[in-house]
Amino acid sequence: MATQNDHKVGFIGLGNMGGPMVANLCAKGFSVRAFDLSAAALKRAVAAGCDPANNAVEAVADATIVLTMLPTGEAVEGLLIDDLRVLEAMPKGALLIDSSTVATSTSLRVHERAESLGLLSLDAPVSGGVGAAVAGTLAFMCGGTLQAFQAAQPVLAAMGANIFRAGDAGAGQTAKICNNMLLAVHMAGTAEALQMGVNNGLDPKVLSEIMRKSSGGNWSLEKYNPYPGVMPDVPASNDYGGGFMVRLMLKDLGLAAAAGAASQSTTPMGDQAYALYQQLRHSAEDAEDKDFSSILRVFQ
Repeated sequence: MATQNDHKVGFIGLGNMGGPMVANLCAKGFSVRAFDLSAAALKRAVAAGCDPANNAVEAVADATIVLTMLPTGEAVEGLLIDDLRVLEAMPKGALLIDSSTVATSTSLRVHERAESLGLLSLDAPVSGGVGAAVAGTLAFMCGGTLQAFQAAQPVLAAMGANIFRAGDAGAGQTAKICNNMLLAVHMAGTAEALQMGVNNGLDPKVLSEIMRKSSGGNWSLEKYNPYPGVMPDVPASNDYGGGFMVRLMLKDLGLAAAAGAASQSTTPMGDQAYALYQQLRHSAEDAEDKDFSSILRVFQ
């Protein structure tokens, strides 16, 4: 069985999620060469134990496993489809794991290109947010062949606690946008209910505990309360700084809306959540860079 020392890992994309992910790989004994366009992000990765690469091609050269964690579909297409050098620099038989959240159609194009070059590939978007990335307890939703999924197990286990194979190529992306549409719906509903309770004289901490232990309980109440001061160490208690930004939630809700339209699915709750987050984005100059739990501000 392969061990950490048998793998040379290339990692591209060291932002709020990629940075902690790569730190966990290093802590678990993987040899990692990393690259990011941000010099500051790369510096943090080096401090965590990575070897720095001067560019993306250098990061993937000789790697047995390459992970990418990029913010947009355009970035994924530019790196893995349009730039012919990157995947061509990977050794035959190496494994590409793209943990970016992108359209399923984009992911399928990445799979097709990787296969044409003799590479294994997996779309493996994540859930759990920055906290889970730091703790190494992410959920990975994977799409690809069983061979690619099995080959990815050691590296994914170093960063996550729940690793699922949703199906063949692209299935991980579909599972992710379904999950994030539901996340937006219950976060908006949680914020709406909490603000209504406060408006009617309730203490948000007391109301949160009542709902958390009752039939309204959900992840937003349990792990990520949107009301300031209710939970320490969540973005709501830090002026909604850090975490999963509104603009990224909007990207995911846009992907969900497109997938719903393409499959003729009825998604009124998802559509309403999308409209609420668009309203939030236009509410203040810096709104789209705040955490998505700041949806509470729409109801205040």
